[in-house]
Amino acid sequence: MSLESALKGRLRLPVIGAPLFILSGPELVIAQCKAGIVGAFPALNARPAEVLDEWLRRIQGELGEHDAKYPDRLSAPFAVNQIVHKSNERLMHDVELCVRHRVPIVITSLGAVVEVNQAIHSYGGTVFHDVITDKFARKAIEKGADGLVAVAAGAGGHAGRLSPFALVQEIRQWFDGPLALSGAIANGAAILAAQAAGADFAYIGSPFIATEEARAAPDYKQAIVEGTSADIVFSNLFTGIHGNYLRKSIANAGLDPDALPEADPSKMNFGGGAAAKAWRDIWGSGQGIASVDAVVPAAARIERFAREYHEAVARLAAKVARFEGA
Repeated sequence: MSLESALKGRLRLPVIGAPLFILSGPELVIAQCKAGIVGAFPALNARPAEVLDEWLRRIQGELGEHDAKYPDRLSAPFAVNQIVHKSNERLMHDVELCVRHRVPIVITSLGAVVEVNQAIHSYGGTVFHDVITDKFARKAIEKGADGLVAVAAGAGGHAGRLSPFALVQEIRQWFDGPLALSGAIANGAAILAAQAAGADFAYIGSPFIATEEARAAPDYKQAIVEGTSADIVFSNLFTGIHGNYLRKSIANAGLDPDALPEADPSKMNFGGGAAAKAWRDIWGSGQGIASVDAVVPAAARIERFAREYHEAVARLAAKVARFEGA
């Protein structure tokens, strides 16, 4: 099934909920999909590995029940994020489960592997690969990815350094397939801006940390509500890859947020253990969190996004009309 077919009549907004390491579980994914956006979670969040099968069954079961009850308001498809890195010993086990359950969308990170893409394509699934440069984008498409997630400056967790305008412009010079944009998108106007810049979807993570369904500690959720871009620190200390983190959590860990050493990228580890502990104690967040003013149900956050999005569309149309009439 093509991505267009999978999404037709199911999206309320052009949004993919970013998979949040440790924080995204079935509760958040189901709520996002029912509210009309693509919900996603990292396969590694399901621990031990056998739990992934349970999660997939639960998500598909509850979304199926919702669609049967509300045929005029179908749920959006869901996505599973696979960390394609040599430290992830579960990768092929988790990919095989995605094939068995025919997961509609798989988002790959930290490496593009032909065999993974072929496995997802075997049943008609769609593969997005997240990238921080045009060079990585080209490699991902060469190895069989269908779409891209452009991770620009300001994104939560692992993030790039490039302006979203620069990154999208470079990719759109040669790629006309599905493209999502990540980086400080936290309200409806920013969703529209992502589309105006050339993306098909906004890829949103941090605002969903401050939702009732997210598996984040209460202090973490409140830090998102109280935070602004000034509270974000860009560092590679915690995983070996540069990312954006909340200053408060770094200080709570006994570290100086303004004097963090550089890590050795060759010692990256995304298979769990110390890596999971780092994400649990050092809180990832994007720069757009000033727009988040309360902990609410995911459906309420999406409702607000929808209202803001349509208001932004109306404002833009009025501005264009004034400009053209000048």
